[in-house]
Amino acid sequence: MSRRGIAGLALAADLLLGEPPAPLHPTVWMGRWLRGARERRRSRAPLASLAEGAAGVLAGAALAAGAAHLVGRQTDRFPRPLPALALGAALKPALALRALLDAGREVEVALLRDDLSEARRLLAWHLVSRDTSELSAAEVAGAAIESLAENLGDGLVAPLLAWRAGGLPAAYLYRLVNTADAMLGYRTPELEWFGKFAARADDALNRAPARLAALAVALAAPLGEGDGRAALRLALRDAGRTASPNAGWPMAAMAGALGVRLRKRGAYDLHPEGREPGPGDLRRARRIVAGAGILAAVAASV
Repeated sequence: MSRRGIAGLALAADLLLGEPPAPLHPTVWMGRWLRGARERRRSRAPLASLAEGAAGVLAGAALAAGAAHLVGRQTDRFPRPLPALALGAALKPALALRALLDAGREVEVALLRDDLSEARRLLAWHLVSRDTSELSAAEVAGAAIESLAENLGDGLVAPLLAWRAGGLPAAYLYRLVNTADAMLGYRTPELEWFGKFAARADDALNRAPARLAALAVALAAPLGEGDGRAALRLALRDAGRTASPNAGWPMAAMAGALGVRLRKRGAYDLHPEGREPGPGDLRRARRIVAGAGILAAVAASV
């Protein structure tokens, strides 16, 4: 069956309906699998831990891709136009644009109310894993903007690119690997080796999507009264300032588009000559991300 238009249907469903209930959400199922793999680990030795972590991710990816393949096969049996609608519904849980935009809006509203403690709490709850307890209002706004930009790649461009390349199985294989990186890919004594495979696999799978996300930010910049040329210039200049080989691309592009400084203490400083961000910039970033997401879905639908 042709994949034309399916990405647009999936994104429309995401924007209209939001996330499925947790008991029905494939990403929640993936998280349970990965949590179980972590709890079942037997060794703390580096190489054995690396092998166990890789086995858990690979087995989960095979299950996710296999289940998605079976779902896709079943949709072929439906009379038209039901196969397209069913595939769009099946692809939708692999995308996460509305949830991202809603999370950014909640942080923005708290900042507009001058409720910094609530803004910090919402930022930590929805968007970042860093300690937010000492962040200033500008740092909270900046961290939310960074997360919007980075997750444009992880939550939308990457699964859409995977869908275009390999259909539903590829989209859910990507989602499993990305979820594994989010849960296991940390440089802590417990996870340094166990999560290394997940982190490296996620880096590899996001290499192209991160750069395409930066391009999408530049193209959509006018929707947030931003500068598309500056977005491209900053992406090329500052993308390498983050430890991640990929996250810096859409983040630096967003910094350039908005003309703001985005920094994480002791980690990176993107567009340091820019002004400090505020809630108005967070609103502009949400518009850019929404537009970039729609552009990505259109591109994946043709």
